[in-house]
Amino acid sequence: MTADVATPATDKRILDRISATRMVNVWRLKSDRIVFTNGCFDILHRGHVEYLQEAAALGDRLVVGVNSDASVRRLGKGADRPLNDEQSRAKVLAALRCVDAVVIFDEDTPLELITALQPDVLAKGGDWKPEQIVGADVVKARGGSVHSLKLVDGFSTTALVEKIRNGR
Repeated sequence: MTADVATPATDKRILDRISATRMVNVWRLKSDRIVFTNGCFDILHRGHVEYLQEAAALGDRLVVGVNSDASVRRLGKGADRPLNDEQSRAKVLAALRCVDAVVIFDEDTPLELITALQPDVLAKGGDWKPEQIVGADVVKARGGSVHSLKLVDGFSTTALVEKIRNGR
């Protein structure tokens, strides 16, 4: 007896850069306000979800840039990071109701992706001052806004990884 293994369905909300740019242009024709944020999102937790919901509330469509596996490694988060591969991280994010599109980027920063998408709103976590947020100048140059959103106390992937490693 053989077991049938289902082929994973492609998620229509996980887009490459060109497809995301086209989709953003379609949304913009409908006068939708485009919000962009980015991160590693290695282990999705409550802090991420609340942050993404708050970002989504700043406009009509939320596009999330996800660091590729290679990009995460270059950020120096640890030799064993990311714990979840880029496709898995993108799939989990795309499943969230507040997320309209997910784009994996391989650069060290999302500047090229932000430049391609030209979002109306740029959001990052509260550990970033607005003037430090990569792409802020691009968004502001077209009249957009930049937001540093509050962090949820007690929730961080690094702290969660340490907690798991220490068996607590």
